[in-house]
Amino acid sequence: MFLWFNKKRFLLDRDDRERVTATIRTVESKTTGEVRVFVESRCAYMDAMDRAKELFFRLKMMHTERRNAVIIYLALDDHQFAIYGDENAFVQLGGAQFWQRAADILLQKLKEGKVAEGLVCCIEAVGQELATHFPFDPTVHKNELPDEIVFGK
Repeated sequence: MFLWFNKKRFLLDRDDRERVTATIRTVESKTTGEVRVFVESRCAYMDAMDRAKELFFRLKMMHTERRNAVIIYLALDDHQFAIYGDENAFVQLGGAQFWQRAADILLQKLKEGKVAEGLVCCIEAVGQELATHFPFDPTVHKNELPDEIVFGK
C-alpha cells in the first residue's frame, strides 16, 4: 500500500483521461502485456493492495494468455494507490525492486498533485519493462483487455 499526502482533491478531466488511455495503447503496442487503471474515491479496504488484487480478479485480468497484466489502482479521497501484476509479470519484471521503482515514480507525481502525469509516467515505466520481457507477438491476441480507465465509486 502506498499513500500520498496532499489536501487537494485530484480529478482527471477528459484530456487527462484521453492522455492516460493513449499511453496505455502506446505501451501495449510494443508488448503482449496488458495495463489497466482503476480509479475510485475511497478504498473499500484498509489495504489498497488488497483492493487492487480484488479488482484485478473482478476485471478478469488473470485471463490474459501470457499472465502478464498489470493494474494501477488509485483511491483519490483516501490518498492510496497500489500496483499489482499477474504472476508472470511480477516475476519477470524484476520482483519487488521493480514494483517499488514504479510506485516511487507514481508517488512523486501524486505528491506534486500531478495525477495524470503520474499515471502516464508509471504506465510508461511498466510498459517499458513489459516490452522488454514480453515483446509484441502477433500470435497473441493484440488487445486482450480494454484500455480505458475504469472508474469506481
